[in-house]
Amino acid sequence: MSSGCRLTCDTHTHTRARTHTQTEPAAANRPAFTSTNHMEMEMSAAASGLETSGHRQCSGTVKRRRWGGLRQQWKLLGLFEIDQQHEFYSLTCMMKEGLAAATQSTTDNAPTNELSDDDFRLETTQIHKDFTMETFAGPVFASLRSSLGMTEQEYQQSLCSENCYLQFISNSKSKADFFLTNDKRFFLKTQNKREIKFLLANLKIYIEHLRKYPHSLLVKFLGVHRIKIPHRRKKYFIVMQSVFYPDDRINARYDIKGCEVSRWTEPAPEGSQIIVVLKDLNFEGQFITLDQQRPWLLRQVEIDTHFLRRLNVLDYSLLLAHQPLHQDERHQSLSFATLIMRTKKSVNPGSSPVHTGTAAVPGAVPEDDSTLLLSDIDGGCLKQSQAGDASSGGTLQTCAEHAGPGRDAAELQDFRAQNRRLLPNLKNPLHVIDGPEQRYFIGIIDIFTVYSCKKRLEHLWKRLRHPGRSFSTVSPQTYCLRLCSWVQDHTK
Repeated sequence: MSSGCRLTCDTHTHTRARTHTQTEPAAANRPAFTSTNHMEMEMSAAASGLETSGHRQCSGTVKRRRWGGLRQQWKLLGLFEIDQQHEFYSLTCMMKEGLAAATQSTTDNAPTNELSDDDFRLETTQIHKDFTMETFAGPVFASLRSSLGMTEQEYQQSLCSENCYLQFISNSKSKADFFLTNDKRFFLKTQNKREIKFLLANLKIYIEHLRKYPHSLLVKFLGVHRIKIPHRRKKYFIVMQSVFYPDDRINARYDIKGCEVSRWTEPAPEGSQIIVVLKDLNFEGQFITLDQQRPWLLRQVEIDTHFLRRLNVLDYSLLLAHQPLHQDERHQSLSFATLIMRTKKSVNPGSSPVHTGTAAVPGAVPEDDSTLLLSDIDGGCLKQSQAGDASSGGTLQTCAEHAGPGRDAAELQDFRAQNRRLLPNLKNPLHVIDGPEQRYFIGIIDIFTVYSCKKRLEHLWKRLRHPGRSFSTVSPQTYCLRLCSWVQDHTK
């Protein structure tokens, strides 16, 4: 048995809010973790003759070659497998073990849509052999994961698989460490205590914003944790959904702040497969071409940045990536069955209900094609029929003149105000937008920098150092308006 990630999971769970302490029994049957080095040793043993079967020798050789090729590809891309020789191997094994226990707890206690103030203050401590891990506001994040259509089982499977995490080498100025799950679906990022306190203090209004605008571009935080190792510094980390998922065919990535000072990154050599996240000045002369979806994007960026302005934050980034659409993905018509399925995906249960006749069913979609409508960009309505075509873009709305007799005009207005769109039938649909020729991945990240006295002084210093030039450290109001203007100027 490998002595690395195959850790014992004898845990004792303590759940505490600010007003009381409660002890829970340990969750049983924690998954064991096998390191990739252990896998490689097994392959090597097979190749050395310990496996006498010729068939097994051939199979082991093929697996070893494939695995070796994959590891080499990751290194070329700036992704490093965190194996037993890696400095973060021990930490990531603890993360896996702690997350396995934490997600098992929420699996055994299904989240509810009704969250209490205690849920937002809840801290759950689980004691492991070599460390303890605290989970903050567990029911809140479990509820959010559920609202995104994510089961606790698939969340646990991705975060706690036997495959090692990947380290992502970022060109960010922050001192945070970035890890990716092996399937590249989730990011784990270390944070300082101040940033965690800020997130938890504003968690309620963040959740309210995502409920009000279920198609928001804001990064989806899925968990907040703290690891305590005896005689070592506490380590805070967050789990968040990757904007660039799935990343199979992405050919360019950008981190946009809407300014020019320090906003150029040297691109990777032509033909190189190294992942380089480019910046504002690298994007000059290019456009995000969305056609019908452009008004939706402009509006949603405005909504999300005004929310961040309320939080008095700045220095957040608009992440942007693109990949070419396959020929059969361009200008595709929607069959009625596909339209129904995509509409169901777009209508989030628990938000404004869609009525059929006089009955109100949260998240229900009318099955009668005479009531299913899709707006054109000019605000008019395009009635769908089984034989009709529809653009893959557009905003999901219903029209008052076609509404059933029980439909309330104020409710329809509220439904439109949520700025919903017809989501694609893809993984990670909230961050994927298809234009005529390109598929775009768009999200807003890094929302922890508060406009403090220190930042005000930094602003004054940069004004002297960079006269007449735009830089990132400006007031939240200026930052918000400037990023909105950048999107306006670079889309068509």
